[in-house]
Amino acid sequence: MKELSKLLGYREEIRVVDATMRDGGLVNDFHFSDEFVKALYMTNLKAGVDYMELGYKGSKEMFDVNKFGKWKFTNDEDILKVIGENKDTGMKLAAMADVGRCDYKTDIISRSESPLDLIRVACYIHQIPAAIDMIEDAKRKGYEVSCNIMAISNAQEGDIKVALDMLGQSPVDVIYIVDSFGSLFPEQIARIAHLYGEFAEKYGKQLGMHAHNNQQLAFANTIEAVGDGVNWLDATYNGMGRGAGNCYMEHLLGFLRNPKYNLFPVIRFIENQMAELKKSGAVWGYETQYFFTGLLNQHPRSAIAFTKEGRKDYAQFYTELLGMD
Repeated sequence: MKELSKLLGYREEIRVVDATMRDGGLVNDFHFSDEFVKALYMTNLKAGVDYMELGYKGSKEMFDVNKFGKWKFTNDEDILKVIGENKDTGMKLAAMADVGRCDYKTDIISRSESPLDLIRVACYIHQIPAAIDMIEDAKRKGYEVSCNIMAISNAQEGDIKVALDMLGQSPVDVIYIVDSFGSLFPEQIARIAHLYGEFAEKYGKQLGMHAHNNQQLAFANTIEAVGDGVNWLDATYNGMGRGAGNCYMEHLLGFLRNPKYNLFPVIRFIENQMAELKKSGAVWGYETQYFFTGLLNQHPRSAIAFTKEGRKDYAQFYTELLGMD
């Protein structure tokens, strides 16, 4: 049984990370208005959120700057224009850099010259050596650095152990458990957190949790991780994120017994901004098709296509996923 203090008590080490613009940007190709971004920033400040992830550091060579909104690239000048320098606020700013999809040596400048504080490196397990090079580069530039190992539900435990040992020996600050396909159950999260925790304790690293809601378990899995001693917790407003979305920020802050967090500004923002975003055509959130891909431990791209096509033939889609069509 978990220690009640880890579930019901105040834990100063907890860090809440708002990933609305980054994971949510996958829904609308990062076309957030400046007014939305500024309002989200101010809401995070009022709510006591610890980190705000603004978007990706995407390569302008690989991705069309005319197709995507500016937060696909998270230029420092755009941050300064919309948000400002973010000095002495108590909240830090972050951006994600995908292995193989960013020009990190040129596009990520010295932290002393940037409003960003944290670089979140994302990779698949076979990309760990490249991820470590990115981690070392960001550290040399003065950033806090985390690493998201994606799609671990498809990885062998032996490979995960090797990856964790390699990351443990790197200068990374936080190692994330990432349920990319929303396929994991709380019992599995508990075992994974124990495994990650062995390496985190050995090398003095923090652990984070990033959950997807394909089986409506993002919040449950995040709570499970909290009880297992994971301190860095990702969430998004109204659960906005790719496909079925993520752990709901409002649920997470409502759960945490931490006096630094304030739920009311989050509720107000959802009322004033997230409802309008949905009215504008942005589509995310749990539906039956996402349950199928989560249950079968598959990437949600097929369910996303099912949604965009307006299909409702769930039985047919399920047989397609099973390879029976």
